[in-house]
Amino acid sequence: MRNRFRRIRTIGHFTGSFLQVVGALILLPVATVILYWGKRGDGRLTLLAFVLPAALSAVLGTALRRWCRPAQLDMTGSMLLCAVAWIAASAFGALPFVLGLGASYLDAYFEAMSGFTTTGITVFSGLDGMARSIILWRAITQWVGGIGILSFFLAIVFRGGGAHHMFGAESHKISSGRPAPGLFNTLKILWAIYGSFTVASAVTLALEGMSPFDSICHSLTALSTGGFSPYDSSIEYYRLSGHPNYRLIEYTVAFFMMLGGINFLIHYRVLTGDIRALWDNTESRHWWGLLALFIVLIMVDSLHKAGFFAALSVRSPSANMVELERTFRLSVFQVISVITTTGFGTKDIGSDFFPALSKQLFLVMMVIGGCVGSTGGGLKVMRVAMLGKLIRREVFRLRVSKKASTDLVVDGQIVPSDEIHRVAGLFFCWIALLVVGGMVTAVFSPHGAWASLSGMFSALGNIGPCYISVQDMIGIHPVVKVTYIFGMLAGRLEILPVLLLFSRRAWA
Repeated sequence: MRNRFRRIRTIGHFTGSFLQVVGALILLPVATVILYWGKRGDGRLTLLAFVLPAALSAVLGTALRRWCRPAQLDMTGSMLLCAVAWIAASAFGALPFVLGLGASYLDAYFEAMSGFTTTGITVFSGLDGMARSIILWRAITQWVGGIGILSFFLAIVFRGGGAHHMFGAESHKISSGRPAPGLFNTLKILWAIYGSFTVASAVTLALEGMSPFDSICHSLTALSTGGFSPYDSSIEYYRLSGHPNYRLIEYTVAFFMMLGGINFLIHYRVLTGDIRALWDNTESRHWWGLLALFIVLIMVDSLHKAGFFAALSVRSPSANMVELERTFRLSVFQVISVITTTGFGTKDIGSDFFPALSKQLFLVMMVIGGCVGSTGGGLKVMRVAMLGKLIRREVFRLRVSKKASTDLVVDGQIVPSDEIHRVAGLFFCWIALLVVGGMVTAVFSPHGAWASLSGMFSALGNIGPCYISVQDMIGIHPVVKVTYIFGMLAGRLEILPVLLLFSRRAWA
């Protein structure tokens, strides 16, 4: 009888260790509280908003470690722990929002889950005047969630058996291979690249005239493809405020978002001198092709709506060049922001600024997402490419013979049938959750079919922007918020670990 609960005790023990790390993370904004004491709401209240949840997380974590005896984790246990870790991190990560802002726990949990899953949907407004420690905490949740909370946990404290299963449970972070022998060597390399790019982003933005605080926050959320910004108007704030380098800032943020959407093993190969890594594999070629295609389509669609082509011969060449640069910059920024599932915006994708075709293309980009092994969400470019090859294979078999040898080959290697079934299963689950989430939104809100679907697209794709405005999202029905919380978690963990939570046998 005791052995039946071994997996539960093991998960409880490692969850305790994990909560101790979460407690330490929650203390990070305390330095900001001290630095900005008495300014923009930082002071005794925000200090307690971080110290009390950190202490609670550490105490509960210590208790779980002592009460629960560990055993070696298998893949099932690791997947359960992965799901529990995200739920627990969001549960304690929400408390600073409750204590520091007076937010309801549901809204605070929604914001924390959106942060840790790098989704970027927000139910908070008035960011421009919010305490800077709270703003920094939002950014930290996304940065830690970018590569993966469990990979961060493993890199810092975990040395037990089954570590490779735990890292593998974060799905696409390990499925694309390893840059070096040994799990912890891989972790060191991934986090070194991630940290270096973050520092490079912060320094670059600071040199372009961003305040040090803004540059840190935007670097944490751009590379993690999270999208939380210190301002309600996001990156558009710099244009609206008359910043002299707002164009350069937009290009810089777009560049680092793009880096976050690329497989980090590609970064490793490029940094070690193998420049061919940028185009010598199926996913990379599809990635660059999709970026170029969507940028051109959005740009042409936007120019057509603005009447650019009709007025081309009337306006001066300099005016035409200004309009071309503006449309190109906005198209590049929006496409990279959406396809990497970052969610930064210079424009609201549901606004009338974008034509109907562009809005539908944004939904397609949400589904595709970034590359395998990136910080981006979505189905992933590689899986979309595999589904395309699978369709072509079935058409070929109908034309020739079903007995013909038609193995699915990607980059010179035969894809195992188990992986094909897994991709097909994930795609089916995606469609099913999108339909259910869209229906729930339509029933419990006044929004139409497209807006309702876009909300679940946003949650499940871990992207943020949708056709529902922030103000509408703040006041949306609690049932819809709970549905989106589930969707964000399912999208970040690629559904299977979340579904495993509801299996009684998995816990035995």
